Amino acid sequence: MTTNLSIVIPAYNEASRLGQSLITILDHLKQNQQAAEVIVVDDGSTDNTGDIAQQAFLNAGKLETRLITVRPNRGKGYAVRTGLLEARGEIAVFSDADLSTPITELTKVVGPIEDGKFDVVFGSRALDSRLIGIHQPWRREMGGRVFNGLVRLATGLPFKDTQCGFKAFRINACKPILNAATIDRFAFDVELLYLAKLAGLRLCEVPVRWDHNDGSKVNVIRDSWRMFLEVQTIRKRRKAYLDRIRTSRAKQTPDELKHCESAV
Repeated sequence: MTTNLSIVIPAYNEASRLGQSLITILDHLKQNQQAAEVIVVDDGSTDNTGDIAQQAFLNAGKLETRLITVRPNRGKGYAVRTGLLEARGEIAVFSDADLSTPITELTKVVGPIEDGKFDVVFGSRALDSRLIGIHQPWRREMGGRVFNGLVRLATGLPFKDTQCGFKAFRINACKPILNAATIDRFAFDVELLYLAKLAGLRLCEVPVRWDHNDGSKVNVIRDSWRMFLEVQTIRKRRKAYLDRIRTSRAKQTPDELKHCESAV
């Protein structure tokens, strides 16, 4: 059976919540999407995240499942790219392990790609605040708004929320941007969207349901500064990114390139 959809879950020390999240994802896919796979990328965890994933996969039924282990820890961006490049589906979605955006929102990001309208569709917390059930602490929410303003200023990206961990990709069209990306940690989302825009891909931001979950590994003060520095780096790499995209495109087949006519 051809795999049409891949779900990629980056996980670092997620033993306490990954099991239930995987059960929820697998149950949803079994009911709604038979031709699918679930990939967990264990990014150098020091707990039993990998074992938890393998145990949950026993309930996958006919769904395909894979555990990819990265050692040592490389960062969420590296884990996401690794999973997306290994995906066998025509469309791949990466989702945070805590399911802050519930898996029931899947059709919002997958549907526009299936309809042939877009190549990258990503969830947004900023387009409709009524869909937010549990808000982040005030400091984190304000920090996110400031960071997004800096992203728009530095990169020219027009989007209101680049950081929501729920993004879908038409894999053939997006392989060049995945191969061109270099940021392994905090600003990897921004880099992927910036690369997609440079490559001429069709992007769409859609409102999704979202609930804050405790347990974030991002320190607002320390890591916000690091993210800002990485965004500055993204802006400076424009020419190098274009070169890397062209090099990767040159290796693709005509079938893989058929959705990229307007790209560089």
